[in-house]
Formats: sequence, C-alpha cells, structure tokens
Amino acid sequence: MSDKRNSYLSIAQLKNVSIKQLRLDVKEAISGTDRDFTTTSLGRAIFILAVPMVLEMIMESVFAVVDIFFVSKLGADAVATVGITESVMTIVYALGVGLSVATTALVSRRIGEKKKKEAGVVAFQAIMVGFLVSFFISIPGFLFARPFLKIMGATDLMVQEYFWYPAIMFGGNMVIMLLFIINAVFRSSGDAAISMRIMWVANIINIILDPLLIFGIGPFPELGIMGAAIATNIGRGLAVIYQFYILFKGNRRIKLYFDSIKIKITVMVKLLKLSAGGILQNLIATSSWILLVRIISVSGPDALAGYTIAIRIIIFMILPAWGLSNAASTLVGQNLGAKQPDRAEKSVWITGYVNMAFMGFVGLVLIMIPDYAIRLFIDDPAVIENGVKSLRIISYGFLFYALGMVLVQGFNGSGDTITPTKINIFCFWLIEIPLAYFLAIVLNMGIVGACLSIVIAESVLALTAWILFRKGKWKLREV
Repeated sequence: MSDKRNSYLSIAQLKNVSIKQLRLDVKEAISGTDRDFTTTSLGRAIFILAVPMVLEMIMESVFAVVDIFFVSKLGADAVATVGITESVMTIVYALGVGLSVATTALVSRRIGEKKKKEAGVVAFQAIMVGFLVSFFISIPGFLFARPFLKIMGATDLMVQEYFWYPAIMFGGNMVIMLLFIINAVFRSSGDAAISMRIMWVANIINIILDPLLIFGIGPFPELGIMGAAIATNIGRGLAVIYQFYILFKGNRRIKLYFDSIKIKITVMVKLLKLSAGGILQNLIATSSWILLVRIISVSGPDALAGYTIAIRIIIFMILPAWGLSNAASTLVGQNLGAKQPDRAEKSVWITGYVNMAFMGFVGLVLIMIPDYAIRLFIDDPAVIENGVKSLRIISYGFLFYALGMVLVQGFNGSGDTITPTKINIFCFWLIEIPLAYFLAIVLNMGIVGACLSIVIAESVLALTAWILFRKGKWKLREV
C-alpha cells in the first residue's frame, strides 16, 4: 500500500513539475529569450520559437477575417474588389516573403555561427532592397488602379466606385514589404517574441480603425472600402516605425549599429541571389492565384465573393500553421550554421508532424460546418452557397498543406530556394492552372472545379517536397 501511495505521489509530483515547466516555457516564449537554440533540446526549442510565431500569425489571421467582415457589409461588389486586389497584392507579398526567405537563411546562419554583427549587416541590406523594390511598385500601382480592375474582370461599378482600394494598397506597399523583412530579421535571430508584438501592434490598430473609417463612426469620415485600405496602411506603417526603434534602440539578439548602415555590395549580391529563388518561388505560387481568381471571375461576382470569404477563413486557419513552419526554418538555418545538419533535419520532421495534427483537426471542423463560418460574414444566399462549396472542398487538403509548408520552409531555411521554386512551377503552373481552367470552364464545373485543382496541386506539392527533402542535398548548402 505504501509503495502504491508513493507511486501516486510521484505521478502527481511529475504532473506539477510538467505544468510548472510548461508555464515557464510559455512565459519565456512570449516575453523573449536569450536561449541558444542550437543547444536547447529540440522539443523545447521548437515550442519556444513556435509559440510567439503562432500567436503572431493568429493576429495576422484575425486581421484578414476582421477586414473582410467589415467590408462585406458594403456588399458583394466590395468584397469582390478586395478579392481581386488581394490576388495581385500577393505579388507584393511574394516579393516580401522572398526577401524574407533570403534574410532568414543568412541571418539565422550568421547567428548559428555566433556572428551577430554580421547578422546586423545582412539585416540592413535586406531593408534597403525592400525599400527599393517597393518604390517601383508604388507609382504604377497607384496610377493604374482602374485599368487593373478592368483587366481582372471587375464590373463597371467596381472600377468607378472602388478603385481607391487597390490604388492605396499598391501605393502603400512599402509598409507591407518592410514589415515582412524586418520581422524575418527578428524571427531568424531567435527573437520571435518581438515579431509577435510588432504584428499585434499593426493589426490591433487596423482592427480599431477599420469600422471607424469604413462607416464614419464619430468624428471619422465615412470612406467606405477606401477606409479599409487606409486603416491597413496606418496600422502597418506605425508597426514599421516601432520595428526601426527596436533595431536601433533595443537590446536584443540583433541590432543595427551606425557602422552597419552602409551598402555592402558583396552582402547585397548574396542576398539578391538567394532572394531571386525565394521571390521567384513565391511569385510562381501567387501569380497562379491571380489566374485562379480570373478563372473564378467568369462565374460572376457572387462566386468570386464567396471564394474570397472562404479564402479569408482558410487564411485565418492556415496562418498559425505558417508560424510553426517558420520555427522550422529558423532552426534549420541556425543548426546548419552550428554544423549540426542531423539536428536541423529532425527539427523539420517534428514540426511537420505537429503541424499535420493541428491542420488535420482544423480541416475536419471546416468540412463539418462550412455554412456556419461563411454566414458569419454575409447573408447573401448566392454568396453563401459559393463560399460553402469553396471552403469545404479546399479543407480536404489541409493535411497535405501542413506537411508541404514545413518541408518548403526547411529548404528555405537551409538557403536552398531553388528546389521549392522548381516544385512550385510543376505544381502550380503545370497542374493547378491548366486543371482549374479545364474543370471550371471546359467542363463547366465553375468554382467547384477551381477549388478541386487547388487541393490536387497542393497535395502533389507535399508529396514531391517529401521525396526531395529526404534525399538531404539541402544539408550541403553554404550561404
């Protein structure tokens, strides 16, 4: 009896210790840490990095849903305008993410090598590249907003009434670009908690300003859909100012010193070479979404609006999974820098399994109650019908999305941006777009055919990435 009682006490003590340790790990993850992620146990390293990255992406996903929630009150044409604009804004995101990929690979590798000052030099070059690239998007994007909407199949009403939304979003793309790049600097150095706080600042400001500027509440002017674009740019712009403050005044893993603020041609060339693969990789993926939107627009504004709402809900669910995959990217870079390739590989597999468990559960929920999710945003029966179809079909592929995104980030974290680029060309341009056109237009399956093409292409992507990742050539990359 005494032995049995001692056994119960031991189990209870272990539970208390585990709960206490979990609380300490969560606190460390959210408040920030000086932990060396190349020596910490992999499970704890993934957890401490992933918690703030997931919370960062949760806030970003809340922003995506809240934004469309308020805009949907303006009608299907307003929602469709956002959908069309976002489909092309994905090019801006692709450039930002591509530069972030290169930044992550170089900064995390320098941190793993214990070269913090060199990591700061890389960070400044990345910021300068982002500034220049965004400048060349802003001017034509602002000036040609109306023709852009017309080319993308918008109605005359959308072209005349809602052109300010794409004009402001394209014109202010610099804040999006810099937000992506500088947050990648913090994440890849191991300061994921800072990236989280910055994203929360940006999106909380946007969420507050959205209804005030869209509907003209209190002293604010009623700007309609234009108000949504202004709110987004103000929120992200203030967050970028906060980022620069931390980079120069903060006391974190990475800091910009005055001697870091110089153009280093060799570093910039290396960054651009890596970025080229990352940018092309994301441009291939996101430009396929533009064509997909164009294919869906043939079915009319109701189909496009339903698809847009469904995609926002999916983004809401998928972005936390991207947070997990970002943790894998950082760990791969830092551990390769510390000459621990097997540990780098193991971190990807562990993260992938966790991501699949999370996304599998989310996908099951969306398959069961897609109509409830869509009705939260709009009460138009035609839009709801199309949204339900889109949401249910795309959710069937969540397990594959989960594994694929982690494996791709594993390649990117090592500096191998070419392999994911080749995978994207194959899956999105040779499978998804031709298949979407064939199913949606030739076979007249409409939005159902377009969504089926997404599931098939993403599933092939995950299987292809799995085969290539297991070969291990990415471990030999030098950056």
